[in-house]
Amino acid sequence: MTGWIVLGVLLLLLLGLIIYVIIIYNGFVALKNNINQDWSNIDVLLKQRYDELPKLIKVCEGYMQHEQKTLEAVIKARSSINSAQTDEQKLNAQNMLTDTLKSLFMVVERYPDLKADASFRQLSNRISELEDQIADRRELYNASVTIYNTRLDQFPDLIVARLFNFDSRKLWEIDPAHRQDVEVSFQHT
Repeated sequence: MTGWIVLGVLLLLLLGLIIYVIIIYNGFVALKNNINQDWSNIDVLLKQRYDELPKLIKVCEGYMQHEQKTLEAVIKARSSINSAQTDEQKLNAQNMLTDTLKSLFMVVERYPDLKADASFRQLSNRISELEDQIADRRELYNASVTIYNTRLDQFPDLIVARLFNFDSRKLWEIDPAHRQDVEVSFQHT
């Protein structure tokens, strides 16, 4: 009789452990899917920004013959997005594009006719709006990644995470070089 009680208790403990592991596993799956959804939301905005850039460049070209380097930098940054393979490369390419856009908008200040152009104003407002939305989504993405990575390191969750090969995710960080002010030259060639 005591053997049956011990066996019953062991089975209940085993069942409790299995249920606990399932709960932790499902929590990791939910967090991972939230991160993927947050990235997809950013990706939608990045695609919209990517699609608006050729229109902006076209409007700028007519006014900014002396600023070819700036326009080429934006075009190069835009094309680097297509060649990015890893998440880190994609983040770096997007950060480079953001920097070149800032530089472009700083150079535009020297062209009052361009700033007055209705198409330019509309496109620059649209891109600025997209940049704000992207910044908001980056914060949400980083918050989701932080929650996920924290759970990966907490005991006893880390046991389940390692058992099922859940890997940490990378935060969306800005390259320290991109935090510096953009240097703009006011000399015409």
